Amino acid sequence: MQAKSRIAVIGAGLMGHGIAQIFAVHGHEVGLLDLDGAVLKKAIDSIRANLTLLAENGIGKAGDIEPAIDRIRATVDLEDAVSGASFVFEAVAEEVGVKQDLFRELDRLAAPAAILATNTSVISITEIAAKAGMKARIVGTHFWNPPYLVPLVEVVPGDSTSGQTVDATYDFLKSVGKHPVKVKKDVPGFVGNRLQHALWREAISIVDRGIADAATVDEVIANSFGIRLPVLGPMATADMIGLDLTLQIHNYILKHIERSTQPAPVLRKKVQDGELGFKTGRGFQDWSKERMEQCRSRLVKHLIRWNQEHGDG
Repeated sequence: MQAKSRIAVIGAGLMGHGIAQIFAVHGHEVGLLDLDGAVLKKAIDSIRANLTLLAENGIGKAGDIEPAIDRIRATVDLEDAVSGASFVFEAVAEEVGVKQDLFRELDRLAAPAAILATNTSVISITEIAAKAGMKARIVGTHFWNPPYLVPLVEVVPGDSTSGQTVDATYDFLKSVGKHPVKVKKDVPGFVGNRLQHALWREAISIVDRGIADAATVDEVIANSFGIRLPVLGPMATADMIGLDLTLQIHNYILKHIERSTQPAPVLRKKVQDGELGFKTGRGFQDWSKERMEQCRSRLVKHLIRWNQEHGDG
């Protein structure tokens, strides 16, 4: 069994508190930092609610909730958060300058042997590490939301990241029940978000061009290839149908698929008009409070069922 480590999580917002929860549940002491005390309080409350919901669904035990909470030390002091940590996971705003400055500080404050990981979803790891001195210990660990229910973590090396750092990070994430994958190259968006946003670009284009409305786009995906994806990815599908047929299809269809390098006009207009989706009650579709809650509930229930079937995540 791997020895328990002291972990630091920097940023207690959308992703940070869920990442802290993973490590605390698996017996590690966690220093959870946020500069806003109210965010820290909300983070602890959210973790307790998450663990309660999981226990009610047979994932974990009610008696383990408070011990896990007790392993999380909330703090507003960066030096205190990283003191003694063997891994530091950053989950702050997706702004290059903010992350660069933070990693320069982490490089100064964290123990020399500590691994420094960024949860960025799209930004180059090499760029984030630019101002730090010990670049070999900086690595990307892209968790997916919500991180305590979605198993994947993309482990991404920057240009200067050592193989030892990648391997140690991969092994540690595996030890806490995650499904880490090693990405070979540091490119914007890594693997998952490049695939996801390629699909989104075409989906938004279909709406923009009047081919189908937004609800229909989602309905088509959910009731066709979306059903297959958990057990048959696109590369296996291509092999299954035959690469000769795949080539024939691509020879015809690719010239008709959206390939703009700019966001779709309809997306820009909706943002300009303040139609931001759940935030405002209207985006590509109209969202009442009841409908938003139903959507969130369906997602959480689906992810809980997945974890019930597949074990620790």
